[in-house]
Amino acid sequence: MKSDIMLLAAAKKMNEEALVAIFDLYNRALYNYAFRLCNDASLADQIVGDVFAKFIDQLLAGHGPAINLRSYLYEIAYHIFTEEKHFYRRSAPGDGIGSAYRDTDSNAISMQDRRLIKIVLRAIAHDLSDDQRQVIILRFLEGFSLKETAAIIGKTVGNVKVIQTRGIAVLRKALDYQVVETRAISVLLRSMANV
Repeated sequence: MKSDIMLLAAAKKMNEEALVAIFDLYNRALYNYAFRLCNDASLADQIVGDVFAKFIDQLLAGHGPAINLRSYLYEIAYHIFTEEKHFYRRSAPGDGIGSAYRDTDSNAISMQDRRLIKIVLRAIAHDLSDDQRQVIILRFLEGFSLKETAAIIGKTVGNVKVIQTRGIAVLRKALDYQVVETRAISVLLRSMANV
């Protein structure tokens, strides 16, 4: 946080080293976020480029964040995506969410856990509303607080709590359905084995 404030102070003076440091610090995380939203590598790159272009424009105009640079950059990304949603939504929403788990140690995750993760990721991509998807991604995949998430998507903390609660309910329903379906298949297979 302290380094963000120092970087921001230097960036507001158009210090090239500070601007490069900010880009290096946040470009990968912003790319992952953008990819989760649009599921297209070139569009994710474009969003990241647009974020930093808008950030520099804001600094040149004498605007920009006083603190919490990370949240500010995600807010720009959120607005760029939502303003151009019709253009950025060429593929299914949120299909890129699973990219967050590609780098995990495959030996550390059991088959059952992988299956549950797949169910949750599918539900995030296909069952949640746009607001619910945004809140779930920002809160649980990107690690933002309720207050930061509210600032990024332009809603009150109370609204974010409601959206989050409803989104979690949808995810629970998807998991409950899968557990029931899995149990039914197991019972069927056991009964067939006894015949």
